[in-house]
Amino acid sequence: MQEKTIGDLKRIYFIGIGGIGMSALARYFYSRGVAVSGYDKTETALTKALVSEGIPVHYKEDPAQVPEDVDWVVFTPAIPADHAELNAYKAKGYPVMKRSEVLQRITESSFNICVAGTHGKTTTTTMIAHLLRDSGYGCNAFLGGISANYNTNFWSSDKEVCVIEADEYDRSFLKLSPDVAVVTAIDPDHLDIYGTAENVRQAFADFTGRLKRGGLLIRKLGIGRELKAERMWQYSLQNDQANIYAANIRLNDGGYTFDLVLPSSTMEGLHLNMGGMHNIENMVAAVAVAGSLNIGPEKIKTAVASFKGVKRRFEYVIKQKDLVFVDDYAHHPEELKALINSVKTLFPQKKCTLIFQPHLYSRTKDFAQDFAAVLSMVNKAVLLPVYPAREQPIPGIESNTIADLMDGADPVLMTKEALLQWVADDFSKNREREFGEVIITAGAGDIDKLVEPIKERLLNTK
Repeated sequence: MQEKTIGDLKRIYFIGIGGIGMSALARYFYSRGVAVSGYDKTETALTKALVSEGIPVHYKEDPAQVPEDVDWVVFTPAIPADHAELNAYKAKGYPVMKRSEVLQRITESSFNICVAGTHGKTTTTTMIAHLLRDSGYGCNAFLGGISANYNTNFWSSDKEVCVIEADEYDRSFLKLSPDVAVVTAIDPDHLDIYGTAENVRQAFADFTGRLKRGGLLIRKLGIGRELKAERMWQYSLQNDQANIYAANIRLNDGGYTFDLVLPSSTMEGLHLNMGGMHNIENMVAAVAVAGSLNIGPEKIKTAVASFKGVKRRFEYVIKQKDLVFVDDYAHHPEELKALINSVKTLFPQKKCTLIFQPHLYSRTKDFAQDFAAVLSMVNKAVLLPVYPAREQPIPGIESNTIADLMDGADPVLMTKEALLQWVADDFSKNREREFGEVIITAGAGDIDKLVEPIKERLLNTK
């Protein structure tokens, strides 16, 4: 079957449509008048949103349910190789491609701002896209999270500018051709794909090597010294050796006020209304991008102040004097460390309880010691069973692999059901009320489904 070009597409089928990157692509094509439908394993808030927007989704893996008259079949690398629908389409000769290959086709003729990094990329990408949208510059946004400002992970613009979260998993970001490349972090991760930390670093070097001629690399100071470009800026939270950095940072009701030092000027009195010092650093990178596009400083300051954050990125679920509940996507030791340090900085007198759902057996195995050290930083750690995602269990690897290595935080293992009972009967009734407590949920699996039930129990238990 001959593959059609993007302009000729009439119908597309997505296998794994509920994924954050896949759903952004589905929304992109649907916004352009293409008939979109798809499959996912489970119903989620995101698939429900797609259905409400007019995109049919089914949840039973069944080749008899898939449409015949599709032009493209798009699948996520998380889909297993023996997936019945995927193999039925392949057997019939349909054009079948990965999500990254579709992004490559979409961005072939646009100006592309691509944000990569083993952590920080979702928030930074969303910040950049918001600055461009709020300032009136305009962009097409493909995000790896749900923007709290717009309650979506995709929006379109007549401007041929794309802001894209460049995912290192499965080397997907090597399909992109950036005009501006941002690199936020290069830590060992996805070792099931890369094997070694050196291979991870090489992939990021290959990504920045895809910069178009005359393109700009914006990388965090102190990382990826092997990342080179004809034009390069370095950014930092506060280090004045960088081209762009924050100064005079002040706490401001769970957020921050700060100045931003640029190569030839200083932007004073920016207000960021979200927690986490690492999010100031992410905003520094975002403003660097906006500055490179010559967006005026007053427009930038207004956009920064109106940024509401990203769902599940230091998201305040409850914010009361004696009780704060934060939900976060953190699933790597470095992300958890940044999250915990931010909570301790913002709420230094409050006790801290962290509920963590490890994501992937391979990541649990590779970073058990690091997870144990970081989780020992809180007053109480609750570990849920490992969320397997695309993986089969690894013998001997479970949440107790981490707990057994911990030397603090009084770790306890719980099922989801036991956790909800514990929140209602133990935590809520015995929590510290004079100085208050912070409770955190963290992880990249399905722990987000527990946020509302936990909130309900916290608010309804006196």
